Amino acid sequence: MGDPAAELLDALRRDGVGRGDLVGLAIAPGVGVGAATARGSIALAAASTTPASGDPAALVRRADQELRPRWVVWSIDTAAALVAGGTRVATCWDVAVVHRLLVGGWRADVARVWAHALGLDAAGIPRAGPVDLFSTAEHDADPDEPVRGDGHLRPEWIDGGWAASPDRLGQWAALAREVALRQQEELDALVDRPMAGSTARSESAAELLCAELSFDGLPLDREMAEAEIAGLVGPRPTSESDAAAQRARRDEVVLRHAPVGGQWDLRSPGQVRSLLRAVGIEVPDTRAWRLESLRDAHPLVPDLLAWRKAERVATTYGYAWLDEHVGMDGRLRGSWSGSDGAAGRMTASSGLHNLPADLRTSVVAEPGYVFVRADLGQIEPRVLAAVSGDPALARATQEDDMYARVAGQLGVDRATAKVAVLGAMYGQTTGHGAQALRRLDAAYPVAMAYLTEADRAAQVRRPLRTYGGRCLPMGAATRDEGDSREARSRAAARGRYGRNAMVQGAAAELFKVWAVTVRSRAAALDARIVLCLHDELLVHAPEAHGEDVARVVDAALQEAAARWAPDGSVRFVADTGLIRCWADAKG
Repeated sequence: MGDPAAELLDALRRDGVGRGDLVGLAIAPGVGVGAATARGSIALAAASTTPASGDPAALVRRADQELRPRWVVWSIDTAAALVAGGTRVATCWDVAVVHRLLVGGWRADVARVWAHALGLDAAGIPRAGPVDLFSTAEHDADPDEPVRGDGHLRPEWIDGGWAASPDRLGQWAALAREVALRQQEELDALVDRPMAGSTARSESAAELLCAELSFDGLPLDREMAEAEIAGLVGPRPTSESDAAAQRARRDEVVLRHAPVGGQWDLRSPGQVRSLLRAVGIEVPDTRAWRLESLRDAHPLVPDLLAWRKAERVATTYGYAWLDEHVGMDGRLRGSWSGSDGAAGRMTASSGLHNLPADLRTSVVAEPGYVFVRADLGQIEPRVLAAVSGDPALARATQEDDMYARVAGQLGVDRATAKVAVLGAMYGQTTGHGAQALRRLDAAYPVAMAYLTEADRAAQVRRPLRTYGGRCLPMGAATRDEGDSREARSRAAARGRYGRNAMVQGAAAELFKVWAVTVRSRAAALDARIVLCLHDELLVHAPEAHGEDVARVVDAALQEAAARWAPDGSVRFVADTGLIRCWADAKG
């Protein structure tokens, strides 16, 4: 009985595969591995081997360690299967991820990705279902051929037929590689976005990281989390009636301040406004920041704010959430994605991106480990300096606190300067900092022109592309668009979105380059990223290697910045430290 891992390695070597070469990959547990190189496809069956040596993830592991090709996969599903089998490949080319980069939005199913890459009409994508008199006579063709006569993929292959045999796995891998080659050509054609190819590689690696984050989970002390939840909403209810009684008791803490005889539903914003009006407080809405400013106006307000915090935990982060998403191994798990389908920020389910501050006390490193926590400083204005090429704003980034430098340039205090810079990026042209905002045009004309151009393009629905090449569609025009007040309002909103998405999208690209660099460099120290939160990384590292991992994280930022913004004119900084509990992080 041969060694299938050695067979795959030998086959790849015979085909001349080296580091970074594209190799299509398709795997199916119990079936085998399909691979595709420039010379053809390779099919290995798992059934003829022992379960251990025939596991697809195990077969790939050895080839990845010795050759380090860039595996071409159809989606994150392949990475997830590899991680579940104990294999974490170094690099990949995820054709779904690259499709989203090129086309924008979220939709990246196999049929759509193939059709776009081959230049086929998406309207002609076939649908699965029984053949009738009005169907194309494709049922007479060879079912082992994945591509129909009209160039589209067969629905039965898309729906899982690709995994029916090792030979089909090899064909499926070859198709993925063909798409990747066409995507590379399309990226190369974006001559005004020279970083697009690099972005495709880092975004694909970020999808590998997402598969690992989903599998590993975030360390969380269940007992501590239970205690925090109990402190906010009460002990775990024993029945529905007990839960209803707890809700009533929480409500009563607020309603005790209400006028006698009134009835208000605290879960209705409209009724909360009426309640506030009844105690002499008139507000246009009940947003948290507005109520915070009125905390001292009446005793009801602080109790209402406390009630909201408890209610959020009770309904979203309570005992049911804990039972559903935290395993017995003390890991909080959710599904991760490298792109939100908009500007390209990473996303996570199960509350991983919105965990209340009170529950961060339960995110504790495991015994013998620490967290290396790093938070990018003033990332958006620094990114704006890089993507716009504004030399004056780039000089401001050389300071640890660039807002202080901007304040001096504008002749205002730091707080006003910060509001002005953020206002420019978010399209806020009135209110506090508006006068300083106008001074930005004179101080940083290149950066302001960059934002203005994005704003104007978005208003007229012209698609934008971020610094890294991500397409930001602005939607198709509708019939009723004209010069009405409502139409102008919608156009202005698109403009604000466009200027901000160009900065946020580029910041997300830099963040992911940093994250995947940390993923690669920290692995040698047995450290793994366990959380990516907007501009913040949380790395779980052995205590003995904590300081070394912290240095790796900082060095990775400089390495990532040098690759992402090669001219080196902009300085990027991070606040990096060692903590045992996430709640101990500063800021």
